[in-house]
Amino acid sequence: MQQDILTVALAEFAENGFSGARVDTIASRTQTSKRMIYYYFGDKLGLYTRALEAAYLRVRQGETQLELDHLAPQEALARLVAFTFDHHRANPDFIRMVMIENIHKARHLAESQVIRDLNEAAIDKLTEICRRGQDAGVFREGLDPAALHWQISAASFFNVSNRPTFSAIFGNALFEDDGQEAIRRQTVDAILAIACKPGVRDPENE
Repeated sequence: MQQDILTVALAEFAENGFSGARVDTIASRTQTSKRMIYYYFGDKLGLYTRALEAAYLRVRQGETQLELDHLAPQEALARLVAFTFDHHRANPDFIRMVMIENIHKARHLAESQVIRDLNEAAIDKLTEICRRGQDAGVFREGLDPAALHWQISAASFFNVSNRPTFSAIFGNALFEDDGQEAIRRQTVDAILAIACKPGVRDPENE
């Protein structure tokens, strides 16, 4: 029941923002009551925070399921970038929730220890990939995992957040399947070019 409520709440908050979302609507769509929602989540802010946490948990769980530790560093990084691109494309509500938080200067996100812990784990994963790549002599020295995470997120996020405006100006071709596959491939190549020493190639392409 709680998971169903969180799924519907995420869609409602993503569509209407915190102020515009209605708990009555969430209750109706989950065939429950406001009273039961408040019993589980405390109040509207509690529900919003839990929905935001659930959205972050989903992407971090997906990263964990990639099982990157046994892969060569370049392949591990490439797979992580591709996953991030695919996840964001498939979960526009997550992108909208992050956009809403940015509008509110991350006020709610900053108060969530759950989200801080989840995102620290994401940086830890990139740190380990960078360390393995440097130990193997294939990654540049001095890589900043947080900066690398920023660069991966930036391309994957923009692909969803700015689709309406980009399409209105330049047409929709890049958002068709062929266009998305090309951007995905270029995003992976770009991050590998940042991380890898000159002349080092993705092992999948050798």
